[in-house]
Amino acid sequence: QVQLVESGGGLVQSGESLRLSCAASENIFSTWTGAWYRQAPGKERERVAREPTSQSPRTVYADSVKGRFSISTDNAKNTLYLQMNSLIPDDTAVYYCAATLGDYVGYWGQGTQVTVSS
Repeated sequence: QVQLVESGGGLVQSGESLRLSCAASENIFSTWTGAWYRQAPGKERERVAREPTSQSPRTVYADSVKGRFSISTDNAKNTLYLQMNSLIPDDTAVYYCAATLGDYVGYWGQGTQVTVSS
């Protein structure tokens, strides 16, 4: 069973940066597409970033994070990253990494809390 373990969350002030990491127990991101989701209190889980796929060869970002967040993968380390810059309080949420095929999420991480204070 593939395991995804996130790290890097924490409490920061508005305008600061964080980098989230998602370590996989095996080389999952060479065959599945890496993505990051987040869920704020009282809101539905939303996708914030997704790596390119063979059908859609562009990185996809939610409008709310475009220009501030960047997703990347290091296949040699079996690790997915989310660089988050210029953080704002609305970015406060639990962030989850995922291994996906199209709209299907095959594997989820356990989540890491990101809190941005104003």
